[in-house]
Amino acid sequence: MSASKRTEQDRPGSIGLMSAISIGIGGMVGGGIFAVLGLSVQYAKGGTPLAFLFGGIVALVTSYSYAKLSVRYPSEGGTVEFLNQAFGKGLFSGALNILLWLSYIVMLSLYASAFSSYGAVFLPEGHSDMWKHVLITSVVLLFTLLNIISAKLVGKSEEWIVLFKVIILVVFISAGFWTVDWSSMAPGEWASPFSMIGGAMIIFLAYEGFELIANTAGDVKHAARNLPRAYYAAVGFVIVLYVSIAMVTVGNLSFANIAEAEDYALAMAAKPFLGAFGFTLIAIAAVLSTASAINATLYGAARVSYVIAKDGELPAFLERKVWRRPIQGLLITTGLTIVFANSFDLSSISTMGSAGFLILFAAVNGANLKLRHQTKSRYWIPFTGILLCSIALGVLLLHALLEAPKQLWIIAVMVGLSFVIEWLYRRQRQI
Repeated sequence: MSASKRTEQDRPGSIGLMSAISIGIGGMVGGGIFAVLGLSVQYAKGGTPLAFLFGGIVALVTSYSYAKLSVRYPSEGGTVEFLNQAFGKGLFSGALNILLWLSYIVMLSLYASAFSSYGAVFLPEGHSDMWKHVLITSVVLLFTLLNIISAKLVGKSEEWIVLFKVIILVVFISAGFWTVDWSSMAPGEWASPFSMIGGAMIIFLAYEGFELIANTAGDVKHAARNLPRAYYAAVGFVIVLYVSIAMVTVGNLSFANIAEAEDYALAMAAKPFLGAFGFTLIAIAAVLSTASAINATLYGAARVSYVIAKDGELPAFLERKVWRRPIQGLLITTGLTIVFANSFDLSSISTMGSAGFLILFAAVNGANLKLRHQTKSRYWIPFTGILLCSIALGVLLLHALLEAPKQLWIIAVMVGLSFVIEWLYRRQRQI
């Protein structure tokens, strides 16, 4: 077949199947599991492995829509492009795109918070709260500077960091399974079904990163074949990884000890079978993992603000580039991240991020349902995705209402702010 007759999906690219899978795995295992594991155990107790499985099922169903849309509409805009294709460049899609940007900022806040929690274990005891704020601010500013100078300085090492942390987690699982107390996961040790699902949804943002594959869809070799494989392989692998980590953690550490070390539960869970060395190894892996996630997400969030502005849904100054990089969007993202990470606790950040991405994933499933003839999708899969995301969001909001009502206000402000910003901007532009 001649080059002129090749379809968009058949055109060779620079990213192979394994690289695309690595992007998805790296996005998901970017630091979320280090941050939210203790939080999940707090709510789900012995049912924590099931909580991670529930969240993984929602992500896996949604990955079908991402795969189909990525093949049909390959673009560096990813989620932004899918929403615009389905719903047009109006108030609804514009507000959702801004919500995506804010959700990235929440993810950055989660990674910065996790970095500070694990980093603080290497610092002298006392004044831990002060050290956490110092570490949060310092790491965000450091990677902002590196992104301004050259994102390649850290980007070149990203694949090696992903490989390192996956190897460390596999070692953690392999060693820990030998000492698991399976009775701690017996049905009698589970929280109520509502608390288990609520716990699953609070930590749902740990699965968010698979959508990063969409941003590279235009560069994937033999995209029609490899993109779906990359999505399903990445999400499937991470489901197994997370469920196994949850089993080892709950099976080796009491609920009380996990609650006491909530912010660095994964490192504490390694102590019973790997000793102080295991604690240090996991803590180092967490620091490296969350630091690399901050770098990658800062770049991604700045790109999202650039793409949204380019589509006319944010002010044009965010579209301008300095040294070939969207510096203005990067600096605004940095400022908001520092404010969020230093102002909210881990539970609030997790709830905000999970709610934001459940709304966005429901919308992406809706986009695929609307465009199913163009994407050649089965009707029932994106419909199931909408249903699962909606139920999950409802449980998450009800759980927040019962456990921490103020979090509902935070979510409402985040979502409402997205629509208000877009409405004001469109009114000012008289669109």
